[in-house]
Amino acid sequence: MVVFLAEFRGELAALGAAAIWAVASIVYTQVGRQLSPLMLNLVKGCVAIVLLVLTLLLRGELLPQVSTHSLGLLLLSGAIGIGFGDTAYFQALNRIGPRRSLVLEALAPPLAAVLAAQFLNEQLQTGAWAGIALTIVGVVWVVVERTPEIPQATSLSGVGFGVLAAVGQAGGAVLSRAALLEAAVDPLWSTFIRLAAGVLVLLVWRLLQRRSPQDLKPLRSPQLALTIAATAFASTYLAIWLQQLSLKYAPTGIAQSLSATSPLFVTAIALAMGNRVSARAILGVVVALGGIWLLFGR
Repeated sequence: MVVFLAEFRGELAALGAAAIWAVASIVYTQVGRQLSPLMLNLVKGCVAIVLLVLTLLLRGELLPQVSTHSLGLLLLSGAIGIGFGDTAYFQALNRIGPRRSLVLEALAPPLAAVLAAQFLNEQLQTGAWAGIALTIVGVVWVVVERTPEIPQATSLSGVGFGVLAAVGQAGGAVLSRAALLEAAVDPLWSTFIRLAAGVLVLLVWRLLQRRSPQDLKPLRSPQLALTIAATAFASTYLAIWLQQLSLKYAPTGIAQSLSATSPLFVTAIALAMGNRVSARAILGVVVALGGIWLLFGR
């Protein structure tokens, strides 16, 4: 058991992150009705940074010895993946809901694999490619359902934001993987650097928008503030840390594919809550689990 955990620590970290994001996507859909996507992303990022700083101080870790090139890669990764990618994802959540938004996130793994093959010379075996394909097909099968209650214009814009989110996630993952390969950076530090870059981008973005401070008014609610803080701890602090671990110890395509299994966990949550789940959704879970089996058997 210990050997298994050590050998597949990257894959297990990716699955842990996927489970957390599944729950967070449901919470953020509710919170997104009160805060704009940009403000929601900014607030959760600030909460996560505070938590990371406290953790680093408690661990007594000094500043890492990172080359300028690696630091630049991590900063760019955070700006693209967290600053722009996560904001686009929250826009998609507002327009088409968590299920369809998550299926569009499934575009990130093949994009990341192609980018990694092009720029990092990562070559995956045939079985791994088959696992990636099966995982994506299963995820798509689980979450793609007709939603006639969503207007077509809103649906199309939501799909556009979902695609942008997937591109941002894939680009951010490959940049982060490149930095972790060339430098011995602790995943906690790389998470902090990426988040700092993402928050900086969001702050500049907000200043350029010149919005009224009134858009912060919903945060006066203690219940909303506590909900965002708790969800930020799980989805931004803990899950991104797990994602960094997965990218450090597993190839990009595999790490991203396993991170994209959030819809499977959403299905499990629905079953636990007593909601009806179609045979189509269950079949999708089986197919995706088959893909995960292939990825573990790389």
